Amino acid sequence: MVMKQVFEIGEALLGSGAEVAHIDLMIGDKSGPVGIAFANALSQLSMGHTPLLAVIRPNLPPKPFTAIIPKVTVKTGEDISKIFGPAQASVAKSIADAVEEGIIPSDKLDEWVIVVSVFISPQAKDMRKIYHYNYGATKLALKRALTRYPDLQKILYDKDRARHPIMGFKVPRLWRPPYLQIALDNPSIKMAKRVIQEMAKSDRIILEAGTPLIKRYGVSIINELRQVDGAKDVFFIADLKTLDVGKVEVDMAYEETADGVVASALANKESLDKFIYEAKRVGIYAIVDMMNVPDPISKLKSMKELPDVVILHKAIDTEAGEGSGMDKITSRAEMVAMIKQEFPKERMLIAVAGGIRPDSAPEALRSGADIIIVGRYITQSRDIERSTREFVRLLAEKAPKAPGDIDLFRVHEE
Repeated sequence: MVMKQVFEIGEALLGSGAEVAHIDLMIGDKSGPVGIAFANALSQLSMGHTPLLAVIRPNLPPKPFTAIIPKVTVKTGEDISKIFGPAQASVAKSIADAVEEGIIPSDKLDEWVIVVSVFISPQAKDMRKIYHYNYGATKLALKRALTRYPDLQKILYDKDRARHPIMGFKVPRLWRPPYLQIALDNPSIKMAKRVIQEMAKSDRIILEAGTPLIKRYGVSIINELRQVDGAKDVFFIADLKTLDVGKVEVDMAYEETADGVVASALANKESLDKFIYEAKRVGIYAIVDMMNVPDPISKLKSMKELPDVVILHKAIDTEAGEGSGMDKITSRAEMVAMIKQEFPKERMLIAVAGGIRPDSAPEALRSGADIIIVGRYITQSRDIERSTREFVRLLAEKAPKAPGDIDLFRVHEE
C-alpha cells in the first residue's frame, strides 16, 4: 500500500518596524517534494542566500531537520550575524516547541523535513525583536501549515476586505451584499468631495461618479475623488450610461481606476455584449441600467453574457409622478424577486435606484435587492453623516456575519 506523502505550506507575518518577520515554509516527507527541495537547498548554494540548518545552539538541531533560506541578500558581517544568530535560533526553538506542544507529531520527526524562508531587513537592529518576531511567525506558520489554514470560507470573506500592509489600500469586491451606493450626481466637484468627507464610514458603501459629474469633469474625476480622505478604499463606479462603443468606454473607465462601469440597457445587443465582455476581460464590474426598459428579464436573456450588476431604475425626472411599471417602488421590489427567480444560479447583483429613502429601502432589501442606490437624500442633506448612517443601519440588519478566526487575536497584520 502506497501512503500519501505529506506536503503542507504555511505563511505568517508578525511584528512591526524594521524587525518585522515574514515566514514562508514547507513541511513534508523526506521522500517527497519537500525532501527534494531540502536537499537542493543544502547542495545548490546561491550567493547571498546561503542556506543553513536551524540549530538551537551549535551542534544541536531540532527535529524535523530544517533548512533556513534568507530571502534578502546577505551582504555584510552584520547581516550574517542576524541570520546565524537570532533568526537561526528562533526558527529552531519554535520547531522544538511545536513538537513539545503537539503541533508537529512526535512520530514524524525522522520522516519529515522543513524548508523555511526567512525575511530579515538590512535595517533591522534589535536582535531580541528579530528573535521574538521570527519565533512567533515560524510557530504560527507551522500551525497554519498543519491545519491547512486558511479554509475557503475565510479566503472568500477576507479577499474583498483585506488591506495589504505594503500596498496600503483595499480593493473591495461586491459579493457580500447588501450595499449602499451613493450617487454623486451633482455636477460640482466641491460638493462631491464634501459628501465623501462627511459621509459615515462603512465597508458597505459604494461611490458612484454620476453622469452629470462625469460630463462636466470627464472620467478622470474618479482618480481625483480617490485622493479625498475616506475614498481610498471605496468601490468606485463610473456611471457612463454607455449606449454605443461599449469597449471604448469600458477602457476609459478602467484607465481611471473605476471598479465598475455602467451601460444603459437601451443600447443594442452588440454594444452591450462588447461592453460586458470588455469589462470582464479587464477585471471591473459590468453594470447595466434598466431605466426605461419595459421588460428587464427579456433584455437580460438576450445578452450573450449576464452583467455583474443590473439596476432597476426610476428616473429622477419621474420620481414626483406615479409613473408606470417599474417606476413604482413596489413594482421594482416585485421585479427584484422575479429576476432572482429567473436566474437563481447566477452571481448577478440587483440594485434599486430612484427615490430610495429610509422608509422605502427596507421593502427593497426584503425583496432581495443587493444594492440600494441613494442620491439626493444623502448628497443634499444638511447632515450627510446622519443620512448615510440611516441606511448603513438598515444594511447591518441584513449583512452576513463574519466567520470566526482565532488567528485574528494572534497576528498584527493580515
